[in-house]
Amino acid sequence: MDRIVRIGCGAGFWGDTPEGPAQLVRSGGIDYLVMDYLAEITMSILARMKARDPAAGYATDFVSLVMRPLAAEIAAGKIRVVTNAGGVNPAACRDALVALFAELGVPLKVALVEGDDLSPQIEEMRPGITEMFSGAPLPGKLASVNAYLGAFPIAQALARGADVVVTGRCVDSALVLGPLIHEFGWGPQDYDQLSGGSLAGHVIECGTQCTGGVFTDWRQVPGWDDMGFPIALCAADGSFEIVKPEGTGGLITPASIAEQVVYEVGDPGAYVLPDVTCDWRDLRITATGENRVRVSGARGRAPTGSLKVSATFSDGWRSSITMMIAGRDAVAKAEAVGAAILARAARLIAAAGLPGLRETSVEVLGAESAYGAQSQARGAREVVLKIAVRSPSKDALEIFGREIFPAATAMVQSLTGFAGGRPKPQPVVRLFSFLADKARITPMIEDDAGRIAVPFVLARDAAPYSPDPVDSAPITGPRVPLIALAHGRSGDKGDIANIGIIARDPAFLPAILAAVTPQAVADWFAHHAPARVERFGWPGLPGINLMLHSALGGGGVASLRHDPQGKALAQVLLDMPVPVPAAWLAPDGPLEPWAKEARA
Repeated sequence: MDRIVRIGCGAGFWGDTPEGPAQLVRSGGIDYLVMDYLAEITMSILARMKARDPAAGYATDFVSLVMRPLAAEIAAGKIRVVTNAGGVNPAACRDALVALFAELGVPLKVALVEGDDLSPQIEEMRPGITEMFSGAPLPGKLASVNAYLGAFPIAQALARGADVVVTGRCVDSALVLGPLIHEFGWGPQDYDQLSGGSLAGHVIECGTQCTGGVFTDWRQVPGWDDMGFPIALCAADGSFEIVKPEGTGGLITPASIAEQVVYEVGDPGAYVLPDVTCDWRDLRITATGENRVRVSGARGRAPTGSLKVSATFSDGWRSSITMMIAGRDAVAKAEAVGAAILARAARLIAAAGLPGLRETSVEVLGAESAYGAQSQARGAREVVLKIAVRSPSKDALEIFGREIFPAATAMVQSLTGFAGGRPKPQPVVRLFSFLADKARITPMIEDDAGRIAVPFVLARDAAPYSPDPVDSAPITGPRVPLIALAHGRSGDKGDIANIGIIARDPAFLPAILAAVTPQAVADWFAHHAPARVERFGWPGLPGINLMLHSALGGGGVASLRHDPQGKALAQVLLDMPVPVPAAWLAPDGPLEPWAKEARA
C-alpha cells in the first residue's frame, strides 16, 4: 500500500474532553493531532470574552488541559499538532504556548497562521456588503470580523518546520487538509485530492461524532464511557479509512460515517471551501474490517473567488429561566404561566418607561414542543417551562428576572424547581455572514524564521453548476415512521438548519423521495416557520440533504430556543409517516418488524 498519513482528531468543539488527545497520543500511533474548537457559536462567545479582556478570546483548554500534560509525549513521539484554538486572538494563544514550552523545557516550535481578522480593513470593504443569506446591510459596529481561511498556509507552516500550528478562523477541514498538502505535495489544481482531503477533515472534525457518537441507531453503540476518537488513515489519492484506538468504545460502520458525511454540508455537489469546490455526490463508503471504513470517490473543481466571512455584532440583551410544573393539565398550566409572566413583565417594563421585549419564546419541554402540531404529549403530567426574552434594554430584563419568582405563590400549584436562581441578563452577540473577495485577503505565517505572506492562488470561479433533479414519484400504501427507512443527522449554519437523511437500503430511497419533499418538510416544521426548504439528492449514500432557511430563530447565541443549533431536528423528522408498499410489511418483507406500528 502507498504511504499512509495517520491523523487523529482529539477535540470536536471547545469543551470536549481532554481524554481525547491523551488517548490518541498514547495509543493512536498518529503522525498528526488536530484539534477543532471553533463552531460559529464559539466565535460569538470568544468575541464577547475578548471584548471584556483583550488577552482572552482563544480556547484556553488547549494550552492548560492538552499541551501542558501532553507536550513532552508529543515531542518524544514526533507528533505534529494543528489547531484552530487561536479563536479571535491567535497571537495570545501562540504566546501562551511558547511560554508553556519554555517552562516545561520542551523543544516544540510554534507557528501562527493569521490574516483571518478583517477588522482593520472592514470599513474600506463596507460598501456593498450584505448578509449572504438574508441580504441585510452590514451593522454599524462589529465585535469581530473573521474570514474562513484555507489549508495552504497550514501546509506552508509545516514545511517551515513547525511542530505546532495555531490558527484563528479557518474552515474546520483545513486542519486535516493542511498536513495532507504538506505530506503528499498536492498543488492548488489537484482538485480531486483536495476534495478527498477536505472530506477526511470533515468526517473527523467533530471527534466522536464519526465513531458512533450521536448515531441514530444508538443502541448499537457500545462503550459511551470511553469513546474512541477518530483516526483518518489518508492516502495520496485522497481516499482514506477511519479507525479508532484499540479497546475503546464506539462504532465505526458505513452508516455512522455516512451520518457524519451529511452533517452541515448543504448541496453535496457544491460544498464550497476556500481551496476547492467539493463534489461528494458519488462517494463510496465501505467497511474494510471491524470498526474500519474506507471512503473514496470525492471529486473537486476550482474554488470560487470569494471567502465566507463571519462577523459578530452586539444586539441587545437576553435572559431565560426554567421551572418545573407537574400534575394534571401540566402542559396547559405551563403555557398559562409562561403567558402570565411575560404579560406581567411587559406591563411593568412599560410602566418604567423602558424599551420592551423585542422577542419572546415559551417552550414546554416534555410536551414535545420540538414537534409543533405533531406533538403527542399534550397529556404530559410533568413538564419544564422555559421562558426566554430579548430586549435592547438590560434594565428591562432585570425587571423580567425580578418578576418570575412571584409566580410561585401567585399562579399554579406544583410550580417548582427554578433553575439557577434569578436570571441575569446576558449580551446577545449575533452572527452576520458575507462573502469577501479573496484578492483582498492575505493569510500570513509567523514563526521563528519571521513573517511571510501566503496569498491565495486565484483560480477562475468554478464552472457553472446546477443540482441534479430529485425525482419523487408518488407511492401509496400503509405508513411507517421515516426512521424505519432511514437514519439521519442535523446541524446548523447560522440560521439555516441542515438535515441529512440516508436510506437504510437503496430500495427505500424512492419512498423517501416521494414523502420527504420540500413542502412536506416545511409543513412538518411549520412551527419553525422556515422561509424555504431546499432538497438535494445524494445518490452515492444514498439519501438526501435538506436545508431549512431561517428556521433556527436567528441561530447560535442569538436564538432564544432550547435547540438553537437544530441538533434535534433529524430525530423529529424521522418520526414523519412515510407511505410504503404493503409488501414491505408482509412476513419476510424488509419492514416486517414495523408491521404493528404501520398506519393506514
